[in-house]
Amino acid sequence: MNPVAGAILVAFGLFLVGLTVVVFVKPAVAECFFMSFASSARIHYTEQIIRLLIGALLIIRSGAMWQPKVFWLVGWAIVVSSLVLILTPWQWHDRLGEEVRPMLIRHMKLFAVGLLAFGVLLIYGVGPGESRHLQH
Repeated sequence: MNPVAGAILVAFGLFLVGLTVVVFVKPAVAECFFMSFASSARIHYTEQIIRLLIGALLIIRSGAMWQPKVFWLVGWAIVVSSLVLILTPWQWHDRLGEEVRPMLIRHMKLFAVGLLAFGVLLIYGVGPGESRHLQH
């Protein structure tokens, strides 16, 4: 399970890096992607399931990662916030999104720098842990 968790987390990190590239190369495509967040019940629950998966994988994999406590905390923060959003009517999430999405679009390039940083840290975080795990 741990190697599978690592592979999925690396894939997600690569997705974040790729999304950063899209923000800078095709900003209109990125804007459409971001504007769709929480815009329907299906999208809302899909987002939360993906977030739950990533959070759970971070918790599972954190012990073998670089900075295990940090990734464990991040994993739990993602899981708890996702559970709160799952228990919240999606329309409330959409209304919050109506307030936040325009700000996100306005500062999309700055947001993308954060996506890039987290994606790279995630990929790096999985990598050293694997080599450390193999040494023992």
